[in-house]
Amino acid sequence: MKSLLKYCLILFLYLQLSACKNGDVSKTFPNIIFVMTDDQGYGDLGCNGNSEIKTPYIDAFASQSLNFTNYHVGTTCSPTRAGLMTARNCLRNGVWHTNAGCSLLNQGEETIADVFSAAGYKTAMFGKWHLGDNYSFLPEQRGFQETFYHKGGGVGQTPDYWGNDYIDDTFFRNGIPEKTLGYCTDVFFDEALLFIEKHKETPFFCFLSLNAPHSPFNVPEKYYEIYRYNDNLLESQKRFYGMISNIDDNFGRLLNHLDSLGLTENTIVIFTTDNGTSNGYRYDKKEKKWYGYNAGMRGTKTSEYDGGHRVPMIMQWKSKGLSSGKLYNGLSAHVDVLPTLAKLANIAYNPKQSIDGIDLSAYIQNDTEVDRMLVTDTQRNLWPKKGKKSCVMYGNWRLVNGDELYNMSNDPSQKLNIIKDYPKIAKSMAHFYDSWWEKASKEFRYSYIDILPNTTNLLTAHDVYVNSITAWHQKDIRSGNAYELGNFHINVKKAGNYELILRRWPNEIDLPLNASLNNYSAPTLYWDEVKNGVSMNIISANILINDNKPITSVEKVKNGIYFNVKLKTGKQTISPSFKLKNGDQTLVYYTEIRYLGG
Repeated sequence: MKSLLKYCLILFLYLQLSACKNGDVSKTFPNIIFVMTDDQGYGDLGCNGNSEIKTPYIDAFASQSLNFTNYHVGTTCSPTRAGLMTARNCLRNGVWHTNAGCSLLNQGEETIADVFSAAGYKTAMFGKWHLGDNYSFLPEQRGFQETFYHKGGGVGQTPDYWGNDYIDDTFFRNGIPEKTLGYCTDVFFDEALLFIEKHKETPFFCFLSLNAPHSPFNVPEKYYEIYRYNDNLLESQKRFYGMISNIDDNFGRLLNHLDSLGLTENTIVIFTTDNGTSNGYRYDKKEKKWYGYNAGMRGTKTSEYDGGHRVPMIMQWKSKGLSSGKLYNGLSAHVDVLPTLAKLANIAYNPKQSIDGIDLSAYIQNDTEVDRMLVTDTQRNLWPKKGKKSCVMYGNWRLVNGDELYNMSNDPSQKLNIIKDYPKIAKSMAHFYDSWWEKASKEFRYSYIDILPNTTNLLTAHDVYVNSITAWHQKDIRSGNAYELGNFHINVKKAGNYELILRRWPNEIDLPLNASLNNYSAPTLYWDEVKNGVSMNIISANILINDNKPITSVEKVKNGIYFNVKLKTGKQTISPSFKLKNGDQTLVYYTEIRYLGG
């Protein structure tokens, strides 16, 4: 009998291992739903002490979950997403900016979707991607089997479908534009709920990456009305808070949907955000008064102080006891998500490159803190600079910019620089940063946009490598302002003749090159103003390839200036520009590249 039992046990283990190797996972593996909002800070939740905001569903969820109190991300959108996807600091994976060509996740990076997809999970992402809008960078090329998203860093930015404004927008389903009806947050949650129901019998990984409450602060009227008469908030904050309350209602819908499908117990649900608040805590210069709430922290979005990168992180997994409202105070970060979830899901994860994150599963289950140091940074320039707006973290210690030391235990607002009092701690943290920088800097590299022969390749001003602010939003296109020239980094897959069409307006609205756009939309209490598009008086255009002699053209065909050029195979730079009647030059907003033949 004992022998028979032993044999059965061995057979069972063999079958389990075989199933994992073949990508055939069973419902013993947890589902994972990762919800991340955009520009919502630690203080933009009721459960974190904000008495003005209404977030009852998330608050209740937090009371029944594991709450990470010392969790950190990048200080802006793309760097956080890149770190989350790869378990690697943004400087290692090519994403240290939100535009200017430095928000493209390097080809070859292994993503969390790659890992879970290889393990047999159904994978999907809905909402904001912000890691590249061209082939090889899109989420459907980075491990996600089902995708539905807007382009750029926010709805209505330059790469996005023209005219999107949060309601009745056109998003991209696996790369194909598709018209929707309703408010964007509602739409993305709708898509996630459909995906969950469709795959309820197989383990799934759902990345619900919202664009709200990122600007513009457009919100359904009923959610603005919640805060309309609150004198403790600025007008834009009322809309910002309304967007968060809408998220909260949708989050409640998600949890109820899991209950109705019987999936709650074996689903890991995570709620978090991507950086410090962008609008929840504001200083009014006229009144010389702060409005909103920031949980007592210094700094907001983009800041190297904790208010820029410490955010809520709430995790629930009821069947494994992560449901009691416990606090985890250990130092943790977005780069830990991939190794931790892989371990919790009991799937193989052997990183192909060195990572910055660690598996926290044992620490959170045993309520112990790991002895570690971490780096976060705010580069936002064309090439990383050592020490720029850097923060080294060690437990509750913060070494900021290399010359400021704070102890968050007794100085959460980071007012008192005590570096002279604790030189040994500061030196140790500085040494860690130096060592980390030396290793990481060997991986710094730009991404190149693939130019393919069998498709229309689109370059937008959002991704041009330039030191100054570029035309990153459709409102910038409407303004007709001249922007500094820069380069696109491209990788031509097939040498030959190419047609380049330089456009002021995107192809989907098909306007003449120098046309104005008269569809002005007046602002409301709950919606931003949309201005008319002015004429630019473009008279000619230049293309500079690999810094060679510029190619000039004045041939206008309705909606653009056309070039026929020869492109060689491989990596190169291209700089398209318009010349205006007043003599100014400006970066081209949209450049289409089409293969004509050998």
